[in-house]
Amino acid sequence: MRRLLPLVLAVLVAALAVAAPARPVLAAADGTLAASSVTVGSELRFSYSTPRPSATNWVGLYTDPGNGPAGEAYVGPSTKWTYAASASGSGSLPTAGLAPGAYILYYLYNDGYTWLAQPVRIQLIAASGTLTLASATVTAGTPIQVTYTTSKPSGTNWIGLYHNPGNGPVNQAYVGQSERWVYTAGTSGSASLPTSGLTAGDYIVYYLYNDGYTWLAQPVTLRITGSGAPHFPTPAFTLRNAKVGVAYSATVGGLVQGNTAGLSFAKTSGPAWATVSSTGAVTGTPTAAGTATIGIRATTTAGTTDATVTVRVQAAALVPQLRALSWNLWHGGTVVSNGFEKELKFLLERDVDVVGIQENQDGAAQALATALGWSYFQNADTAVLSRYPITATTPTVAGSAVAARIDLGSRSLRLWNAHLGYTPYGPYDACFGHLTVQQLLDREASSGRTGQINDVIAAMAPDLAASASTPVLLTGDFNAPSHLDWTAANARCGYGAVPWPTSTAPANAGLTDSYRQAHPDPATSPGNTWSPVDKTFAGGYGYDSHKGEPEPQDRIDFVHYRGPLTVLSSDALWEGTPSQSDPSGNAWPSDHAAVLTVFAVS
Repeated sequence: MRRLLPLVLAVLVAALAVAAPARPVLAAADGTLAASSVTVGSELRFSYSTPRPSATNWVGLYTDPGNGPAGEAYVGPSTKWTYAASASGSGSLPTAGLAPGAYILYYLYNDGYTWLAQPVRIQLIAASGTLTLASATVTAGTPIQVTYTTSKPSGTNWIGLYHNPGNGPVNQAYVGQSERWVYTAGTSGSASLPTSGLTAGDYIVYYLYNDGYTWLAQPVTLRITGSGAPHFPTPAFTLRNAKVGVAYSATVGGLVQGNTAGLSFAKTSGPAWATVSSTGAVTGTPTAAGTATIGIRATTTAGTTDATVTVRVQAAALVPQLRALSWNLWHGGTVVSNGFEKELKFLLERDVDVVGIQENQDGAAQALATALGWSYFQNADTAVLSRYPITATTPTVAGSAVAARIDLGSRSLRLWNAHLGYTPYGPYDACFGHLTVQQLLDREASSGRTGQINDVIAAMAPDLAASASTPVLLTGDFNAPSHLDWTAANARCGYGAVPWPTSTAPANAGLTDSYRQAHPDPATSPGNTWSPVDKTFAGGYGYDSHKGEPEPQDRIDFVHYRGPLTVLSSDALWEGTPSQSDPSGNAWPSDHAAVLTVFAVS
């Protein structure tokens, strides 16, 4: 059963004007409430405000008529509920599993039943068709076969395949691109969706109306399995740290690649305290500090594969060292064949703790987090990925930047991650256009990057003020060089010092560039991140006459920090010798180098 408070609850979709039930009490509800009807299975979204905020104000959904607190007193349990703690905000209630029909939404005060707004009636509508899969599991490369029916035929009805969870239209509105799609005209029929090139994992299929995102049927989930022998991305890797005497939990359950039909796990060696479940959960309570080495075997119908897993058991601080990465994934890793597995391999082999991700296409961070058993927070372009729990998040600012609070045991960390505008590009303006320094700065402003970085720094202000106790990171692809690299002593393209705004703004806010702190001389340690792939200028940006010339190399990806951290090392990393002309076979799944900084946590 659930809660109540003064609220202005304005559903994020069109308001449904309805008469509220009669109230038998005289106390005024000092908020308002509005809501829209939704198709069963999608989320009921709302917004609210109240002059009486409380951490235990809540919104509850009841059958109408039914168990709702019509007399501002408990009658029976709600069907769904959620807290609405702020003076104003937004939220949602799931409707999966509920029957179509009439419902009523209440906004209630302080874990009780006093109204904060007039209740609103909601209709949960049954979908107008059916969607059926021939199989709930398919092997990558094998088409997904579907059949469908609808009472609302259209030549532009369509079926779309999305990662689950991911960019699917869960609220019957666009979130992100589908992985595959096909039109489905007529009142019934069959169709197929190709799976070639897709990574193994969980997906969901939607049947949608008239080139839009209104559901025609309940979505259906499926799993795509890999082909070939099962294998871990790398045979030896480290899981999150443990602490003596504290219950531990991690997982390897999502890491096996290849054919995973019938997948199960077993422990083959390791300390007595560690157990490995059939689903890949690694649990137990460590009894002594040190390095625990655990042998794990994964078995599928296609064979077995083994991994050696390390857990660092700490006696004091859970995370005495932090390995932080900034990584542009190059359209989510989709440009390079088997990019997802290559991303997993890199993260595991480099023992990464936290990642600021850019170009998070198709919810790549979510897929990585699911496989790794990590936490994540994402939008369509940027994400924070963490081996340790994310406890709070900051929604999108300055176009696409996001932030998260990460629990490191005895200390928290705030990680901000940004992806700034890419055009016009300063090194082209300098090396090809030979603009004056003032013209370069004017072009930076016109690109939007100057405003974006200033907005990010402004949003970070409370975290920067608290950084003495809670360290702060700012990672990102800034699409601009650093004033620490373009100096009088390190001439580039004939220029001396250039005060690039995207690097001076963080410095002025007290943030330190970790790579340049580890490598003070830009002449001997340039640390270029753009680009290990693009060595020849491909044209565009108004400089087609320079097509085929050497691509200006520069450092445009960063890990900045402020607070009780000490830089132990920082490196610009990639793997192999990436090809520009045929990148699909590259061992490195990105066109940027990643920046990995190792910190000692004070």
